[in-house]
Amino acid sequence: MPETPKSDQVSSHQIRYRQLISSVTSKIQGRDLNETLDIWLNQEFPVGSPLYEELKQMTLTGVDEGWLCQREGAGIKYGRIFKPSDDLHGFSVDVVDMENIAGPRHIHPMGEIDLIMPIEGDALFDGRPAGWMVTAAHSEHAPTVSNGRAYILYLLPQGQIQFTG
Repeated sequence: MPETPKSDQVSSHQIRYRQLISSVTSKIQGRDLNETLDIWLNQEFPVGSPLYEELKQMTLTGVDEGWLCQREGAGIKYGRIFKPSDDLHGFSVDVVDMENIAGPRHIHPMGEIDLIMPIEGDALFDGRPAGWMVTAAHSEHAPTVSNGRAYILYLLPQGQIQFTG
C-alpha cells in the first residue's frame, strides 16, 4: 500500500504511478544491475517514450498533489512513496527533487536504478542527461544534480541504501 503522509486515501494517480513502475520492475526483476541493464532500459523506455512521458507527468502531478517529495532536508525534497513489495518485484520507490546540489554520500548494497527527469534547465544527474541510469551493487556516490533542476525516481532492490555521511 502506498505511503501517503498527507492523507489516508490513495489517489487514482498514486495507483497509476504504482502500475507504471510495476510494468518496469516486472521486466527487470532478477536481472543484474549493470551497464547492460542501463542500455536496455534506455532503449526499451527512452526519453520521449509513452512510459517515460507518463512517469514524468505523474511525478509532476504527485509533487503538486503533495504525495511525492513531501519531506525536505539540506535543500533537497524527497520521499519514499512505496516500500519494497511483491507487486513491485522487491523494489522500493523514492523520488527526489534536486536543483544544483549534491546529496548525501551513500552506498547501494544491491545497486540502484534511477530515472532522470529534468524539469528546469539542462539538468544532469551525476553528469547524465534525462533517461535511465543503473549503478551496480556496492557502488557509492554523492548524488549530484547540476545545470538545473530534476526529479529523480529511484528504485532500490529491497529498499537497501546505506548513508555514509
